[in-house]
Amino acid sequence: MPLIVMCGYPCCGKTRRAEELKEYFEQNCDRKVFIVGDGALDVDRNTVYADSQKEKNVRASLKAEVERKVNKDDIVILDSLNYIKGYRYELYCLTKHAQTPHCLVYCLTSDEVSSSWNTNRYAAEQYTRDIFDALVLRFEAPDSRNRWDSPLFTILKDDTLPYEAISDALFKRKAPPPNQSTQSQPLSSANFLYELDKITQDVLMAIFNAQKTSVPGDVISVPGVTRTINMAELRKLRRQFISYTKTHPTENTGHISNMFVQYLNKSLH
Repeated sequence: MPLIVMCGYPCCGKTRRAEELKEYFEQNCDRKVFIVGDGALDVDRNTVYADSQKEKNVRASLKAEVERKVNKDDIVILDSLNYIKGYRYELYCLTKHAQTPHCLVYCLTSDEVSSSWNTNRYAAEQYTRDIFDALVLRFEAPDSRNRWDSPLFTILKDDTLPYEAISDALFKRKAPPPNQSTQSQPLSSANFLYELDKITQDVLMAIFNAQKTSVPGDVISVPGVTRTINMAELRKLRRQFISYTKTHPTENTGHISNMFVQYLNKSLH
């Protein structure tokens, strides 16, 4: 499901905006909307943000919950500070893996306004002054030039949410393409590495043995290959081929000989 990442100072109106987005999408599209936030974790915010390890655990829990819910059909809204750009990048990679779009809604207020809203909360919901100041100091503002912060919607306290623009960003934009770092490696058979090592070694041994009675330019037959090749001894190519093939295994080990010879030909010419 498309992901909306809320971002901003403590007490800047993120939860109110998240609820407004949830209400809009529930009324205007046939999709489920889920809000994932700190409140569901039942933790004391001052205790969490005073301890870096506890804060890290909370971020991990929120990310795991988003990962469980994200898919291509519905909408997830992450209602949290999300003030670390590295964490926002992790969320971006998560959407790449799920192949679904995302956007960032930045609730922009001054620290004075946020501090005033904080003091007007119930005592149990307030940030202490030290924690509030520390979070404001550590805040890393989003930048639309970063792909993980784009598309970026900056909302001032009196603005109306650009619902249609946010909807277009989620449903009329292509998902970011997955790359190797965000894709699961394909499964291979239990004896794949053994077969890979054995077949490539057989190819090299056939070449080495043939070279004893051959002269440069002779054609050498290789077992398991349906064609012939001209060849030179480059054992390092085998190591490179094995390293590559470990991360791109083939289901049919009978193709390894052909693949290796093709790799040799391309590397030698």
